[in-house]
Amino acid sequence: MSTAARTALIAEDDETTVSSYLDHYFARQIARAAGYGEHYRELWESARDAASGGKRLRPALLLLVHGHLARDPRVNQRADVVELAAAFELLHTAFVIHDDVIDHDLVRRGRPNVQGRAVVAAIDRGASRDRAADYGEAAAILAGDLLISAAHVLIAGLAAPADRRRALLDLLEGCVFRTAAGEHADVWASVSGSPTETEVLAVMENKTAAYSFRAPLQAGALLAGAPTAVLAGLGRVGRHLGIAFQLRDDVLGVFGREEATGKSALGDLREGKETMLVSYARRDPSWAAVASAFGRRDLNEAQVQQLREVLRRSGALAYVEQRIADEIAAVQDLLQQLDVPEGLRKAIAATALSVAGRNR
Repeated sequence: MSTAARTALIAEDDETTVSSYLDHYFARQIARAAGYGEHYRELWESARDAASGGKRLRPALLLLVHGHLARDPRVNQRADVVELAAAFELLHTAFVIHDDVIDHDLVRRGRPNVQGRAVVAAIDRGASRDRAADYGEAAAILAGDLLISAAHVLIAGLAAPADRRRALLDLLEGCVFRTAAGEHADVWASVSGSPTETEVLAVMENKTAAYSFRAPLQAGALLAGAPTAVLAGLGRVGRHLGIAFQLRDDVLGVFGREEATGKSALGDLREGKETMLVSYARRDPSWAAVASAFGRRDLNEAQVQQLREVLRRSGALAYVEQRIADEIAAVQDLLQQLDVPEGLRKAIAATALSVAGRNR
């Protein structure tokens, strides 16, 4: 993007500007894709819609850290932080698209996702259901790949000094590598069954904490020129925040209200998702009575209620709630040791409480 265009995009507050930047980015890509045919244009439109409507948690964390730590709030640095935040939102969107493929989901936030839209479009154009399913899966894989590539391109094009740009690319590459390891282990856990609590924890740390918390916090600090000790400390904070976030997500995935969470409260149980809730409940004799229902694609509401009851009576729900509280306490302790402005400590602490207390 030209210097003039970058400067024009920073007239508003940074979080609004990230949204404006992404709107502009997708508009350019959709126009570009139109030259390759209607289907490719539709793919990019689906990718744009997948990136809209979320909480933009990762950009918010990155902007928060950079805003408190930046020593030289130059115009070009502010444009850099907007582009960097946008890169992490594109990365998140890519992982969500790929995750839906892995989980065989055709809906996200109550509407057809990238894969679902492609399936519907193919059927409308006369394809059989099997061929439409193949097309939808391929479309979603390609869309995710394109957005991962885009995140790298955005960071490579920052105006930051070369060494800082290189460090940010290394951070992104490590983030992708580690998240893929977590996703791979998560899929294997559902195939092999009965992972240990240590294995479940490793999946959370690698799949969620790495790219949703650790990397955005560290990226904002890196661009701001923060010292190594601060980068390391934010990494530790991000690890505990990410684990708390995923534990809460797992609770909501079983006990949450669909209208509040935007996802089915049956999905995790139907998929046989190996969470810490399930890992703990397996130790209880009552699990044997519901074990055959866990992971059934035809799971009905009565079986869901039985599974929920076992997760409560076994102590699994109470155990996970305590683990969430412990992770948040660890975040608060680490923040007190971190050599950063008090305003940043308070803001991250508030984020931690928000993560822990998301509504059911």
